Amino acid sequence: MAFEPPRRLVRALGEAAPDGDDWLARLPEMAERAVARRELAVERVQVPGGRSSLVVLVRTADGTPAVLKLAPRRARPESERAALAHWGGLGAVQLRDGCDGRDGHGEGGDEGVLLLERLHPDVSVRSLPEAKALLEAAGTLRRLWVEPPASHPFETVAERTGRQAAAMRAGAVADAEVAPLVDAALDAREELLAAPPERRLLHGTFRQSKVLAGDRMPWLAVGPDPVVGETAFDLARLVRDRVEDLIAQPSGASTTRRRVKRLAESLEVDQERLRGWTLFRAVESGVRARRVGREKDAELLLEFAGWL
Repeated sequence: MAFEPPRRLVRALGEAAPDGDDWLARLPEMAERAVARRELAVERVQVPGGRSSLVVLVRTADGTPAVLKLAPRRARPESERAALAHWGGLGAVQLRDGCDGRDGHGEGGDEGVLLLERLHPDVSVRSLPEAKALLEAAGTLRRLWVEPPASHPFETVAERTGRQAAAMRAGAVADAEVAPLVDAALDAREELLAAPPERRLLHGTFRQSKVLAGDRMPWLAVGPDPVVGETAFDLARLVRDRVEDLIAQPSGASTTRRRVKRLAESLEVDQERLRGWTLFRAVESGVRARRVGREKDAELLLEFAGWL
């Protein structure tokens, strides 16, 4: 089978690494090798798929449905593996490969290759009505917030947002229009990092589309980019889900503020800390979208950030 990467993946990788690398060129060969080593039967490549990995629907040698996921090193797939192993299927998709990255034949596994439990890839929490979707997504997220392993390999919120803050400052210098929002977001970050209330293992990139229907549990999270820090950071991305619908509403600003309050109360997160991280993450995403030419996305995100 030809493992053709979906256009969405090609476009997103081009934005993440504009100078390019050879991962996409090597992808068909890596996929063939991963399939052969695990004795998998390929059904199809998932389209449109993700923005950082190739997702292939497969069956194992005994006929069990599974998912083969291949991601470049910059997408931190081994960090994802470690988080999924630590969660052990509680709230998140399960690993089908051994947790040490071996392929079941006693040999080292392919770097950046994960064999996962098959969920229902076309049925996400986002397909539910908005209020129900937020409730189910929040319940799933709560199960993921556990103590990290004692000697964990994960980035901290301070480390990740430190890199992002540097890029935001550069964006503000180049675009005076966004400078006030960037300043507000960076000030919020400094204040939030001064006294974090807890350290938990977080999903890192959680949103409604990252929660898929399963058989073992109704809803399970997929695609983490794990990070260790306070829970408000993880919840912040969920606040702006369906941002295009929020912007289209005359009452979008007040709806957003109510959403912050409702999510904070339901998950016992400090409301002001959630508002601060929501501001930072929205501005960071907006500046990054503008930097890679996604102007419509940038406008939506920065208008949303202005409501906070």
